[in-house]
Amino acid sequence: MYLVDTNIFLEVMLSQARSKECEVFLKSVKEGVSKAFVTDFSIYSVMIIMSSLSKTDELRVFLSSLSAYKGLAIHRNGLKDLLRAIGIMMEKRLDLDDAIQYSAAVSLGVKAIVSFDKHFDGLEVPRAEPAQLI
Repeated sequence: MYLVDTNIFLEVMLSQARSKECEVFLKSVKEGVSKAFVTDFSIYSVMIIMSSLSKTDELRVFLSSLSAYKGLAIHRNGLKDLLRAIGIMMEKRLDLDDAIQYSAAVSLGVKAIVSFDKHFDGLEVPRAEPAQLI
């Protein structure tokens, strides 16, 4: 099981440089070959970013597609996760959004956080890039 960070979805949605490897990884999750979580925080973050870019059609497609992912579960951050995130933010010197993601990863016991964000490097829950998992 993995935790998929916000930037993996955005890479595809915004057709960025590494979108192909993200597409391949996300396809494996969609087909149920790989198992992963996405936090509600990531979903909200995608919504805010895509809305600010006036990409409402793409946002609608993204939200509609989430239920088709056989290998994806949505993790709802509870108060315990958010409180842990504050401690992680101070202890690990992460910003709040990374600390929330990392707190969820710890809570879920995932193998790795799938992300391009190097702030996750060197932590107990490792970071993996999509190309490493396909």
